[in-house]
Amino acid sequence: MTTPPLHSLDIRLLRYFAVVAEENNMSRAAQRLFMSQPPLSRHIRQLEERLGVRLFVRHTKGLMLTDEGARVLELVRPLLELQDKTYAALSQLAQDGVRSLRLGLTTAFEQGIFASLETQVNSQVESLRIVRQSSPELVRQVRRGKLDAAVVALPLETAGVAVTPLDWQEPLIASLPALWAESHRASLLLASLNARPLFWFNRERNPAFFDYTREHFRRVGYTPACLEEPLEHDVLLARIAHGDGLSLLPASFAAIQRQGVVFRPLGDDALRLHAGLVMLPENATRLQWLKNMTLTADISA
Repeated sequence: MTTPPLHSLDIRLLRYFAVVAEENNMSRAAQRLFMSQPPLSRHIRQLEERLGVRLFVRHTKGLMLTDEGARVLELVRPLLELQDKTYAALSQLAQDGVRSLRLGLTTAFEQGIFASLETQVNSQVESLRIVRQSSPELVRQVRRGKLDAAVVALPLETAGVAVTPLDWQEPLIASLPALWAESHRASLLLASLNARPLFWFNRERNPAFFDYTREHFRRVGYTPACLEEPLEHDVLLARIAHGDGLSLLPASFAAIQRQGVVFRPLGDDALRLHAGLVMLPENATRLQWLKNMTLTADISA
């Protein structure tokens, strides 16, 4: 009878052999493999016959590898480790197919602009969790692995994450009290508001955007007296309606109807916010579908 070639050997026999070698006991190995001892013993004898070597010798406390058995174990371990890695990768691929996604959306833009994007992403995933935070905080959460990706406002410090610019930008417009005389003008120049207090943020909150705006202010001759900007937009708009100061917000916020607040475009070469998608570099391939979607989606709908 011709012995089958070794390349046709069932890899499960090698797995059984490795477990028996680790346990040095047929009974314990059978328990690990969720099988009874007699068939495991038959598998080991079958492997010995196929290889033409004796793998174990028995002693009073169990089994001991022969020199040939030790050599076989040395040879098969890399193969079994590769099998484990391959199955793990295939398992991850299957999980990726489910596409459970943790997505951040920046509060720098009025949230209505993301309605179409959320609908499209939600149709592609079985589990979607949306986190709405400032752009710097979203980058921190992506960097720490707490979010898979985030749509942020640029310019922004993005060290440690990959950034894909999106086809969306908004000019900043003036949000000012309706009781101010400037609210009746069709458009405004920043320099004409020098006498008015501006709600603005500290540089520590967003250094890149702060520096970008400061350079623009210098260029157009705008030197405002700054007030600390409230973190919540509803509080900010309430302060503006009360007449405490003005703010500069992305144009999408004009969709908010707030009594006592008016929005006016700026006649200067306007400041602009650009949207970008951030993720860890190692997730770029896995989330290519998301990158393609946000680049083509009409997030203004």
